Amino acid sequence: MLLSKATEEPDALGMFAQASARLRRVVPFDAAVWRATDPETGILTTPMHGENIDAQGCFEYWETELLAGTVNLYSDLTTAPVPVAGLRDTTGDCPGTSAIYVDFMKPRGLYDELRAVLRVGSRPQGTISLFRTSKAFSRADVEFVNSLVTPLARRLRSYATPAEYAIAAGGPGLLLFDAAGSLVSVNDEARRYLEELPEGGPSTDSRLDLPVPPWLHTIALTARSGPAWIRLRTRGGRWLVCHASPMDEIGGGPQGSAVVLEPAKASDVMPLVADAYELSEREVEVTQHVARGLPTEKIAEHLFLSPHTVRDHIKAIFEKTQVSSRGELVGKLFVEHYRPAGEQTVQAADERRATAGSLS
Repeated sequence: MLLSKATEEPDALGMFAQASARLRRVVPFDAAVWRATDPETGILTTPMHGENIDAQGCFEYWETELLAGTVNLYSDLTTAPVPVAGLRDTTGDCPGTSAIYVDFMKPRGLYDELRAVLRVGSRPQGTISLFRTSKAFSRADVEFVNSLVTPLARRLRSYATPAEYAIAAGGPGLLLFDAAGSLVSVNDEARRYLEELPEGGPSTDSRLDLPVPPWLHTIALTARSGPAWIRLRTRGGRWLVCHASPMDEIGGGPQGSAVVLEPAKASDVMPLVADAYELSEREVEVTQHVARGLPTEKIAEHLFLSPHTVRDHIKAIFEKTQVSSRGELVGKLFVEHYRPAGEQTVQAADERRATAGSLS
């Protein structure tokens, strides 16, 4: 099976590389970009895998997409019946109506682009861009890639499951971008956070001797239209949240954007972990009430359910998250992300001993 090797990879970057190599045998292409996205905002995050696309090209692609794009927008594909589309097919073989074609593809000798949003339901987990230098992508190509969308998205979101990792203390990292999208200021905390992140795709150089990955350029550009945010996972397994806001100079002209990186809160991470364990919306609600320490009867009152139904939900949650007690569940979904190194194993064992394993 085409996906079997790819979905066995231990991380998203490895999955992207394997899936791309195998997909090329069935749907030939000359260049490609595989990206992770934040499932709640749909904005590019990390990691990213690129083939035959240079760093400046990545920056120009996203600048054009965000500021002038109108054809096959990723936001539109996220909610479309089929989240895959070819540029020439969509435009009736008139790609000149696409800013991406005119400003990015044509100067590089690229003939067609096939885009896909990797999604489960309406939550985008990632995107794919495949490029050809000749010959348009066919309807059969679209259908084949569409058959991969959900299994790839499911595997991509599964990488958010907790692991044994540490959270180091640290203040917010600050990066400032000017109106041209260039990085002009950065503090030491931001440098440290960026060093901890996995490969984010081909990075551009800055005057501050700091490589700027595509996701950072993208959220800085996105912030020109208003506040934006994403979550990112470091190589060590901890979660960061990235906020970006527009800045105005005196007189009202656009000056650029400010980007802040800082450790994520439990409330920031929980939706991602819930996705990774494939918890339903109702199971997430039950889990949140369990985390507050409410007994079964109180949860039933809050959610207008019978106690028996609540117990069934808790049993299903235990099975999906592979825990045997409420304390272990709370520890796995909320606590483990924020426990200092060395305390995790000991504290988890203490919690299991101190917490009853019943569903009540």
